[in-house]
Amino acid sequence: MQLTQRAPASERLVDLFERGLAAPICLTWELTYACNLSCTHCLSSSGRRDPRELTTDQAKAVIDELEAMQVFYVNIGGGEPTVRPDFWELLDYATAHHVGVKFSTNGVRLTPEAARRLARNDYVDVQISLDGATAEVNDAVRGAGSYDTALRAMSNLADAGMKNFKLSVVCTRHNIPQLDEFKALADRYGAQLRLTRLRPSGRGADVWDELHPLPEQQRQLYDWLVAHGEQVLTGDSFFHLSAYGKSLPGLNLCGAGRVVCLIDPVGDVYACPFAIHDDFLAGNVREPGGFAQVWRHSPLFEKLREPQTGGACASCSFYDTCKGGCMAAKFFTGLPLDGPDPECVQGYGEQLLADRGAVPKPSGDHSHRRRPRPVDVTLTRHRPAPDRPPVTACAEDPLAGTDFRA
Repeated sequence: MQLTQRAPASERLVDLFERGLAAPICLTWELTYACNLSCTHCLSSSGRRDPRELTTDQAKAVIDELEAMQVFYVNIGGGEPTVRPDFWELLDYATAHHVGVKFSTNGVRLTPEAARRLARNDYVDVQISLDGATAEVNDAVRGAGSYDTALRAMSNLADAGMKNFKLSVVCTRHNIPQLDEFKALADRYGAQLRLTRLRPSGRGADVWDELHPLPEQQRQLYDWLVAHGEQVLTGDSFFHLSAYGKSLPGLNLCGAGRVVCLIDPVGDVYACPFAIHDDFLAGNVREPGGFAQVWRHSPLFEKLREPQTGGACASCSFYDTCKGGCMAAKFFTGLPLDGPDPECVQGYGEQLLADRGAVPKPSGDHSHRRRPRPVDVTLTRHRPAPDRPPVTACAEDPLAGTDFRA
């Protein structure tokens, strides 16, 4: 991995990251919008395949670029990536070309045979998506039967001997009371628990007001994360909670266009996996110069790498730890990008939310034509080398937090 410039010895690494790198540490790649589920909070509004999605050869060309740029690994998602016919071919091609792969799945195609195949590859990591520690809570969001599907997939991975695969949870007001149960569930299968933030992106924009954790639950989540430390992964999802006082593990910054980005199924490159909107579209991998040209010379990315003033948050004593929160969360709730996070724990976002006007709509909707309504639930209280370890050992770099929900 090359840095864009050398930092003075006294400069923090995080300061250098804010100015961007010559290649992303990792990137998120949605291989397809096709999905067997219709999760109410899907950040990419997935369901139906887009006929313009990259071909197998085009996808391999992107992998060749990533290898040349020495990208550490890719987060593969969708949609449900395993329903793409060439999924296994692309996975094998990436790992054979020194690009580690972490992919998120609802488990629908993780048969015992598939689990054994994955367990044999040290440069693959798997995230099983589950948003309730019980079927009642999970299936209300992800669809009937999805809880059993996820547990069956975890059982298959455990039986195959795969270690430290991830149980990935999007935190909502219905599952915050289940944090201990999630941890016990992960331990049962030899998995590692990973918690991520609910963003108002994709279909999530339609349910964010009713699903995002309540203020008292934000504190409950923060205290739980502090208590469990390195046992639980967050991928830097909750740096806005650092304004409670103590910084959570991670870089505590928005890496959009600086160290991470998104490639969607048709090759469009967005600054952030949670900001699929024309305002954050940087280019397309099919354009001259490919992905490298977009990453290194996109006017959008160059703007994001400029020094940030902090805007209305600059005078807050917690700005250095929370950095004003999540860009996508602010954008899709109609708040100014230089203002506080909508879930600012100091309460600065509450009045802005109350006074907001029109809210931007995510670009593109690939949902199944009949979208199931949410069900009410009861709320209870690269090159393999000695200096480059397998993806399973490195995947939880603080910047590795991208998640996909099918």
